[in-house]
Amino acid sequence: MPVSLSSADVSPKERFDWFADIVGHALAPTEITYDQPGDFAAEASLFDFGPVQLSDFSYAPLRSRRTPALIRRGDPEQYNLALVTGSPMWLNQNGRESGLVTGGIVLWDTSRPYVSGAGDAGVPVRSTILEIPKSAINHTLSNRIARMLAGPISIDCGIGAVLAQYISSLVEHGNEFAADDQKRLGRISLDLFATLVAQQLDVDADAHVTPELRAAVLREEINYFINENLNDANLTPQTIAARHSISLRRLHQIFEGESESVAASIRGRRLSKCRSDLIDPQFRHVPVYSIANRWGFASVAAFNRSFRQAYGVTPTHLRRGVEEWSCTEG
Repeated sequence: MPVSLSSADVSPKERFDWFADIVGHALAPTEITYDQPGDFAAEASLFDFGPVQLSDFSYAPLRSRRTPALIRRGDPEQYNLALVTGSPMWLNQNGRESGLVTGGIVLWDTSRPYVSGAGDAGVPVRSTILEIPKSAINHTLSNRIARMLAGPISIDCGIGAVLAQYISSLVEHGNEFAADDQKRLGRISLDLFATLVAQQLDVDADAHVTPELRAAVLREEINYFINENLNDANLTPQTIAARHSISLRRLHQIFEGESESVAASIRGRRLSKCRSDLIDPQFRHVPVYSIANRWGFASVAAFNRSFRQAYGVTPTHLRRGVEEWSCTEG
């Protein structure tokens, strides 16, 4: 679950120090100054997506800098990619300055000094920061990324637009994901970041992302695709391989070491969805065959057989037992 924080819960005289402390812990030790009149206000939401972290900040315009001394004090060794909306912000790092950025992306390296600030458009700055560990990125690509630091990246089209929409979606639905889903979505974030870097630098992403990471990301993308298409009776290993432009043999290689085959995984996930519907009171009057069809079982006989093998009871008996228990409890 995300952690949500608000300066409204802190006394006015402590709010700025409170926010500076959050930034230091969530991102990296940073010197922050604020010289505007009136009370300082800020909001923060912190998300854990396994291999990456995501921090969503809304704050009054301020200035910040990361000095060599602060880097020596603590360095998470990561790239911070910020989707900026609201009041524009600027960033200066590695001899480059972004200019005022809003409705765009800007990237910086926690291992290098930087200075940043915000214009005052009468509204707070909204900065949603994807924190990418350098260890997940090939060293050769990391050296090239230096050319991108502080350069504004458009989100009007291409992978920039896809990544911006993806980051926004993670924030919007961040409290809805199970732990396994969070890790899966984090791996997809890494893949999207590598693709963005490749597009910006005009290089081949596959040549600079480790084969292990590439396989892990593809496996999680396929898992996501399966979950989203369980209701399609035509979902098979063959259609999954074709959809992801890989051979059937490659699909099975990607899932080597898993507890079950791809086909068994599809069947197991469908059965789990059917079981959830069968014990849900709101589906009490939906026929068993309709529930089976809803989750991709074209044959009711095959569904009944698979369900009994998986749960030791027929779908009808499971539902009947739940209904009897409900009546007893009532």
